[in-house]
Formats: sequence, structure tokens, C-alpha cells
Amino acid sequence: MTGKIAAGFIAVMMLATVVGLATAQSTTKATHKKTRTLTGCLQKGESADEYNLTTKSGATWEIKSDSVKLDEHVGHSVAVTGVVSHHKEHAMKEDAKAEMKEHGMDKDAKEHGHMTATALTMVSDSCQK
Repeated sequence: MTGKIAAGFIAVMMLATVVGLATAQSTTKATHKKTRTLTGCLQKGESADEYNLTTKSGATWEIKSDSVKLDEHVGHSVAVTGVVSHHKEHAMKEDAKAEMKEHGMDKDAKEHGHMTATALTMVSDSCQK
């Protein structure tokens, strides 16, 4: 029981440190940008207007758009530009995962986020495996 409390306290302190560092420095890391371009395989999502993009690194993104016709590109390799939902929180989450990875915790964690697409360019008419 004491070990779980100590581990929880350490995790909270690590998160607080990462949050403090993230807000204290101006950075241009990809995970911190509000607008990003992601390249990967576009697939149909769970709801009618939702799509999933998986990058070569294994990152997964839930993509929506009112202005881009995503349905025409299902099964294609695409480059999607858009606005990351809650980009500040996304940056903190990804920083915390990176910090945990440095300390041997969840070394296989991949980036995951939500984006509203504003532009799309087809890279290939099929997804590379």
C-alpha cells in the first residue's frame, strides 16, 4: 500500500515538473504546435464523420472536417494539415509520456490526438504496409 502511494506521488511530481517546464519555455516541438501536417494511412472511424490516420511511427489521430472531403481518401496515404484539438493539453500529455519513457515506463507509448483537418494532399492511392 505504501509503495503504491509513493509511486503515485512520484508520478504526480513528474507530471507537475513536466507541466511547469512546458509552460516555462517557448518551444516548437511538433507535439506542441497548434497546426500540424501529418502523413499516414487514412481509414474510416467509428462515427459517420470521423476518420483515423495512422502514421509510419505508429501515432494515431482521430480526424474530422467540415471543409475537407475525407471519405474520398479512405485507404489512401495522405498528408493532412489541420488544427490539433486542445493542443496545449496534448503537448503536456506527450511530454509526460516522453518523460515516463526516459525512466523506463511504458516505452511503447505512441502519440495519439484529435485534429480538425483544413487541407489534405493525397500521397499515394494506397497505404504502404
